[in-house]
Amino acid sequence: MNEVAVVILNYNGKKFLEQFLPTVIAHTQGAVIVVADNGSSDDSVDFIRSSFPSVQLITIQRNLGFCGGYNFALKQVSATYYVLLNSDVEVTSGWLQPVVSLFKSNPNIAAIQPKVLSFTHKTEFEYAGAAGGFIDALGYPFCRGRIFNQLEEDQGQFNDTVPIFWATGACHFVRSSIFHDMGGLDEDYFAHMEEIDFCWRLKRAGYQIYFEGKSTVYHVGGGTLSSASPKKTYLNFRNGLSLIFKHLPTYELVWKLPFRVVLDWTAALKFLLQPSPRDFVAVLQAQFDFFRNMRVEVSKRRRLASKLDNFKVTEIYPNWLVIDYFLLGKSKFNQLRFKDPK
Repeated sequence: MNEVAVVILNYNGKKFLEQFLPTVIAHTQGAVIVVADNGSSDDSVDFIRSSFPSVQLITIQRNLGFCGGYNFALKQVSATYYVLLNSDVEVTSGWLQPVVSLFKSNPNIAAIQPKVLSFTHKTEFEYAGAAGGFIDALGYPFCRGRIFNQLEEDQGQFNDTVPIFWATGACHFVRSSIFHDMGGLDEDYFAHMEEIDFCWRLKRAGYQIYFEGKSTVYHVGGGTLSSASPKKTYLNFRNGLSLIFKHLPTYELVWKLPFRVVLDWTAALKFLLQPSPRDFVAVLQAQFDFFRNMRVEVSKRRRLASKLDNFKVTEIYPNWLVIDYFLLGKSKFNQLRFKDPK
């Protein structure tokens, strides 16, 4: 069995493979590199076969989304540690070793992420993960280095090794045995917030998740689905409701879910006034589909409650991020009323 397998899920991303795969190969000695093609309609598969014969190739006949694609591919990959790596990520020299060492230091650590900086503004943290993910009392995700859309400059303030709540899916290290024991990613999410759901399940099962600041990667972001896409808006709002429904205790869910619905309506009205009518419709469609599939959501919630409620979940921000950010103007992690887990 290989110790580390770096698995890149590709969907019509030949331009990113051309740009970033050579760097992955150069800085990933000793690990197997796998590209799982998720039903691409460009010539990605032929390009990989002809240009990178050392890279293992898994072909998927149709686009199964981020979740389904990785679940399918990782069943065919044998390694102690998986790295789920986006195709639009530039890795750096020595990026693997600190993470592998951290895994070996504590068998209870299930998942780890490196520092994620912007590829286009390399002194800034990148939206998808930054310096480690957290979640607030209403289920809104944020990161050290990124509150909502506000990004911090990297000034070494997060060059540390600390427990976090969720590890980004852009560069997600996970123990393979635990990934499969937990049932992989929830394929109903298709993409977006699936890593938060997965990490929440890990936390409820008693595992730890860490940020390792000694490892750095650079992420383009929006490589497969643009941040301006109504499809992305739809997935984020639908999956956000699913996330809190699956995981919040009942005594919190009974009032937080309605409150989140109202806040989502507020966001929808903001889209309408911008004007961004397609995003407005996407939010309403997300809410409709979430409630239409309530029977499935209830089944998932009950199944998780029967298996995973034996451990207290930590690293949840106890306050409301919407108030701290929009009313109190707190746009940096160290301004929050939150004990930094150093």
